[in-house]
Amino acid sequence: MGGMTESNGALRGDAGVPDWEKRFRAPRVGLPKWAKNAPDRSLFTSNVTGTFELYAWDRTTGEQRQVTDRPNGTTGGALSPDGEWIWWFADTDGDEFGTWVRQPFHGGPDEPATPGLEPSYPDGLALGRDGTAVVGRSTDKGGSTVHVVRPGGEPVEVYRHQQSAGVGAFSHDGSLIAIEHTEHGDAMHSAIRVVRTDGTTIGELDDTHGGTQELGLAVMGFAPVDGDPRLLVGHQRHGRWEPMLWNPVTGEETPLTVDLPGDLDADWFPDGGALLIDHSYRARSELWRYELADGTLTRLDTPQGTVSGALPRPDGTVEFLWSSAAKPPVVRSTTGHVVLTAPTAPAAPHAIAQAPDSVPVTDAWVEGPGGTIHALVQKPAGEGPFPTVFDIHGGPTWHDSDTFAAGPAAWVDHGFAVIRVNYRGSTGYGRAWTDALKHRVGLIELEDIGAVREWAVASGLADPERLVLAGGSWGGYLTLLGLGTQPDAWAVGLAAVPVADYVTAYHDEMEALKALDRTLLGGTPEEVPDRYAASSPLTYVDEVRAPVYISAGLNDPRCPIRQVENYVERLEGRGHPHEVYRYDAGHGSLVVEERIKQLRQEIAFAERHLGPRNRQGSRAPRG
Repeated sequence: MGGMTESNGALRGDAGVPDWEKRFRAPRVGLPKWAKNAPDRSLFTSNVTGTFELYAWDRTTGEQRQVTDRPNGTTGGALSPDGEWIWWFADTDGDEFGTWVRQPFHGGPDEPATPGLEPSYPDGLALGRDGTAVVGRSTDKGGSTVHVVRPGGEPVEVYRHQQSAGVGAFSHDGSLIAIEHTEHGDAMHSAIRVVRTDGTTIGELDDTHGGTQELGLAVMGFAPVDGDPRLLVGHQRHGRWEPMLWNPVTGEETPLTVDLPGDLDADWFPDGGALLIDHSYRARSELWRYELADGTLTRLDTPQGTVSGALPRPDGTVEFLWSSAAKPPVVRSTTGHVVLTAPTAPAAPHAIAQAPDSVPVTDAWVEGPGGTIHALVQKPAGEGPFPTVFDIHGGPTWHDSDTFAAGPAAWVDHGFAVIRVNYRGSTGYGRAWTDALKHRVGLIELEDIGAVREWAVASGLADPERLVLAGGSWGGYLTLLGLGTQPDAWAVGLAAVPVADYVTAYHDEMEALKALDRTLLGGTPEEVPDRYAASSPLTYVDEVRAPVYISAGLNDPRCPIRQVENYVERLEGRGHPHEVYRYDAGHGSLVVEERIKQLRQEIAFAERHLGPRNRQGSRAPRG
């Protein structure tokens, strides 16, 4: 099996492989998506070959078949409602720029799925029961477009705007399209427009009131019943995400009272009579069933941890992908059984069967300059203070949760404590917490990270001389910015696919991210140069004292390579200790061995520069 052989010649399978590598190599599957009109046909992702690819699963026969096979992997795919076709997005080496292709469910050659449409970045896909496809696209010069593609017909453009937009949903009868858009210029808070398939507008819902209020909307799906135009919509009117129903034809809005704290996501049960509520609160999640007829709320049986995705089935059961920091992910059903295990790779008869467990997380609540900060802590056996990695999440509109993560688990195995901070800008703690990330971008998050760092040292958990700041994407950006603005705080910095030079990054990145940067910083680099300078790691590069490790994808459209090279050149000019690893992929890698290689290099870099530990756990004197 590709990816199961160590570069140093170690045997396949478990022999001589440390637990932290087993967690990466162990076969994993994603939540299977099922065809709406053929629920026994499913599509899922798996890393069983050593690269994440798409797989078809015929539940009636049990047959599982690998659909895609590309050097840099594939994860973007969809099933047609009749289950006859598998759509997948073909980009080039992870650059996220390409076209949709399709393949028969039981196998056969790939063919262009949207002939007539030029390559683009994908901005949503919805497939109708009659074979019609609604395709969202964006390009750097053309802005966002939505096309209707009918079988055998030419693509018809039904929407275009320079600001970011994407396909949200296609109605059950194939007559209405829901589009999330940011024509008002606020890329963090979308409005919703419903149009017919000829592009004529049926209804508009805009809680931003033309960009004057920071209230976003999200499309959750049309009612799964012919003749019912109601759209399930997520809104933020009460300070958090929660669902409501909106009829775009009549304009009627139906609030839904769900008496649970935290954020609420929702999906329709296939009969249209109930909703599946995904309740996220304090970095954990659970599932509930909400009856539309009378508002009855019933909790579904899920273990404590995080549900990373859930889909209701036609028989009323729910399948969900669950994990916790201590337990690896598994696809379960509310019936109590495991739904899906990874396919067997013939070339790997002795492959690792299951990822080893890790240690659970504990919660830390720390008072910071903007309110109470939630952090998740994992630590090795023994007494502190420990060398400690602050593993900073990306996004920034994301949050760390009690979920299985092989990276943090590897650091714990190597004797490090790991702290993950849900700083201001993170989701999951209310609208005000997420929207606090404006104008002083990066600096706000680092204030929260700094407050948690002070707590970790004062509590005896973290060794103040052995603190590692690390992260990928936005977390990599915060790493480089933190090394420059808090130079005395960090002993080592590890930045993966980071923003390093904010101005150059803005000019080189994909258009959707330019729109986000304009929202976060209040304009372009030319309009608000002082804000970009204050938020750019390049501004502070001469202040950096800690050794720096940077990894970057050569084909990354989100954090492009040129701006990373600008930062590296400045480090080189100073003769500052650093290492740079460039790899042939995009914004991260879908290849298991590549992920292991990068983490191995990061751990080695940190250990080399931190020096050995003495018996009391603190750093031995240098020199």
